[in-house]
Amino acid sequence: MLDRENAMQVASVLSKALPYIQRFAGKTIVIKYGGNAMTDETLKNSFARDVVLMKLVGINPIVVHGGGPQIGDLLARLNIKSEFVNGMRVTDSETMDVVEMVLGGLVNKDIVSLINRNGGKAIGLTGKDAAFIKARKLEVTRASPEMQKTEIIDIGHVGEVSSIRRDVITMLTDSDCIPVIAPIGVDDSGASYNINADLVAGKVAEELQAEKLMLLTNIAGLMDKEGKVLTGLSTAQVDALIDDGTIHGGMLPKIDCALNAVKGGVNSAHIIDGRVPHATLLEIFTDEGVGTLITRKGVEKA
Repeated sequence: MLDRENAMQVASVLSKALPYIQRFAGKTIVIKYGGNAMTDETLKNSFARDVVLMKLVGINPIVVHGGGPQIGDLLARLNIKSEFVNGMRVTDSETMDVVEMVLGGLVNKDIVSLINRNGGKAIGLTGKDAAFIKARKLEVTRASPEMQKTEIIDIGHVGEVSSIRRDVITMLTDSDCIPVIAPIGVDDSGASYNINADLVAGKVAEELQAEKLMLLTNIAGLMDKEGKVLTGLSTAQVDALIDDGTIHGGMLPKIDCALNAVKGGVNSAHIIDGRVPHATLLEIFTDEGVGTLITRKGVEKA
């Protein structure tokens, strides 16, 4: 039982959250769920509770999840070799079967079950359900000093989003459900494609003109060259950081996804530290947050 002092603190926290609840009620927030938040048991439960709370106060959360480590583990157990090109998993037909088993089955249903156990009403789906994520084959090129022209590399069933069916998602959110989306797309012939989860989350947010796109990571946020976390950035500032090399390597695809979403009409994108318990609530219901905020005009967090 709470004593009076602790009860007062709880009441104060709830009262301070009220303006944010009023501001975001009825708005859509797309969350890319991955990294430590998806494997650590304490973080998994805090994430599920956050999503349920968001729904209960009138926000429409949409979860898009990854599952690369889990795919790698099952491939290893099946003695199927993992190969990567430019950080992307080469996905032949056999590997694609495993991807569908892990993302559309094991991982997706685990997240759905976790949210439901915490009082939510989650429904899992892949882009193949009602063909709501249409995909096309991703063309990968590579150039080297020895080659006179750029080489096109076939990495199999790896795709990019060509279109998103908004009505499939809104049907679920309008029914008070929380969509949990595995990043698998389908083309017109019915072929399946493994798509980067950040990319799917960004495209879903863009299609729905979401209030926020939140990308959970295993870092504190986007950092400058001195290792300091950058908080409120405009799209122009992010472009400049890419041009001067501050943003490079593995962080580039994630930042590109956030940048494109904001330029495409999403109100704000957030690169947040998923290692922090209740990171999503901290980002929504406080000024400080736990990562980097990107908007069209830019704004510094308090």
